[in-house]
Amino acid sequence: MSSSQDPDKSTKSIAPYSKEGHREELVDHYWGSINYVFSLIRASEIKAGLILSFYGILLNLIYQNVEMLLAEASDRVLIYIPLALWVLSTVGSIYFSIRCFMPRMETKFDKNIFFFQDVITKYGSINEFSKTFYNISLNEVELFDQLGQQIYINSKIAAMKFKSVNKSIYLLAVGLFFLFIIAVWYLVLHL
Repeated sequence: MSSSQDPDKSTKSIAPYSKEGHREELVDHYWGSINYVFSLIRASEIKAGLILSFYGILLNLIYQNVEMLLAEASDRVLIYIPLALWVLSTVGSIYFSIRCFMPRMETKFDKNIFFFQDVITKYGSINEFSKTFYNISLNEVELFDQLGQQIYINSKIAAMKFKSVNKSIYLLAVGLFFLFIIAVWYLVLHL
């Protein structure tokens, strides 16, 4: 390597700075971030929906065979422990799955032109909102501030939803473990 080449410099050429091009990239970056967070929110809700669907199928199967299980368990009190633990973990898992769908409104933040509740409650009439939206859209600093705040709020919502889904999945696994113990107990009795 010759002394005139600097190893820290990239060999790629960098396009000259264009304020207009950079502004478009920023807009795409902000809206891309918002869309990414929305996709995370949707993914958490899909997972919660799948968990609830699984419970619907499982509880239907159990309901169809509950009389047989209770007849077998009536003289064996020890089986009530894993059965009670299964019921508790199942109820907890269903609760956290449903909680994922429950909207949580954060009202302690500044008003935001991209938050639907603020649009109808904090910006006046339709004409007043339209003018405010237009004026903020013309002011890059304020526009990007509003978009950044919305990314933060949506990320907070996504984090809460995933926390609920993770708890639901954990309790689902615990419940399946106790259901497995009950199934093994039942099979051992009938072999």
